[in-house]
Amino acid sequence: MDPRNFVFAHLADAHVGAWSRDAAVRLALRSSVLAALGEVERRDCQFLLISGDLFHTPIPEPSEVAPVAAALKRLTDSGRRVYVIYGSHDYVAHRVSWLDVLAETGIFLRAAPEAVRAEGERWTLPYHVDGPTGARIAGISGRAHGLDRSYFAAVDSEEFRSGPGFKIFQFHAAIDEYLPEPFRGHIRGVALRDLPAGCDYYAGGHIHYSYTGPGPDGGLLVNPGAVFGTSIKDLEYGAAGRSHQGVVIVTVRDGHPEVEFVETVPKDRLRIFDIDLTGHSAEEARAAVAKAITDRATPGALLFPRLHGRVADVSLAGLGLRTSDAEAAALGAATVHWDVQEVAVERATEPGTSSTGEEVDQEAFAVLAAHPDPALPELAGPDGERKMSELLRQLGLVRPEGQALGDYRTERLDAALGILEVGRTRRPAREHAA
Repeated sequence: MDPRNFVFAHLADAHVGAWSRDAAVRLALRSSVLAALGEVERRDCQFLLISGDLFHTPIPEPSEVAPVAAALKRLTDSGRRVYVIYGSHDYVAHRVSWLDVLAETGIFLRAAPEAVRAEGERWTLPYHVDGPTGARIAGISGRAHGLDRSYFAAVDSEEFRSGPGFKIFQFHAAIDEYLPEPFRGHIRGVALRDLPAGCDYYAGGHIHYSYTGPGPDGGLLVNPGAVFGTSIKDLEYGAAGRSHQGVVIVTVRDGHPEVEFVETVPKDRLRIFDIDLTGHSAEEARAAVAKAITDRATPGALLFPRLHGRVADVSLAGLGLRTSDAEAAALGAATVHWDVQEVAVERATEPGTSSTGEEVDQEAFAVLAAHPDPALPELAGPDGERKMSELLRQLGLVRPEGQALGDYRTERLDAALGILEVGRTRRPAREHAA
């Protein structure tokens, strides 16, 4: 194979297993990732780069891992190579993650060392040479809370950069000079000059927003953005065309990379919309919510309504969200994923009385019970609302004077497990915290 002419793929921030409270959105995310992996084969790419956060947690549900592992195995069985670095969601100190397990099976090659390093400790950058193409591939994995920043300043990359071949550097970190406007002031990254100079392609990840530009001394730097996204804001950026969602196909011609962003998200099924309830009465608010949902509830649709405004004389539960859920399902919609963070409700009260924190809690429980965490089916439905209320009461009990803190924590944990009707599956809080 001509080492100056070949094709490879690059993706990052797949976050398989995200949206844990919504099975339909979680499935859409996983399907988008599998479609991206399918493009690698369809475009006859020589290898695939995954620049961090393949999974949303270090130890996701096996049902989330299995189809992704199978797709990666199909790629490697067909002779393609997969080079992976860990992201801030992949890594967990002192425990084995699913990425560790998959790496041991040979499904992919780790393109970055995983050892935790003391700040300022000088180290030599290891690298792989991709046999058929001769490309040199190295990287630095991400760490939560930016703990990887010191690694960039202390790395010796001379051996990696001085050899022949097309040079690729993978990283999972924000680049200060390339931070999009919505992220500035909120994320601390590394400087462009901290990346090894002289590479041909810089394969980024971490920021759920696409961008491209020159590297520190030439070359091409690409951040593909999230394959699907982990928030409504991510989906909104994609729907508006402000960021790509999918995989990057890189064609190297005469040693120069050219990129194509391939979208794999089913954007025709996504409905992200606002429902302004400002000035509405309780009846008007319920009608506005119901109409907004039924107008958009087509078969297979993923609805993301965002409620905002101030409504008088109604509770959050009184807006009929669960009724609208049922109506959307009857019309074939896959899910309704409510965002109620910006809606304020004002309940009318009898003279001499006032709304209580308990009422607010119960309204929040009603919304949570409509979309429970699949790992806690005990919290679904009306019985789940009751359990959440009792959990809050039990966990909020004040420690009696003279009771040891460890005994108090153990007592509260036992009470919580009793409410959930499950046995103790973890250490007492005193030991667990240690």
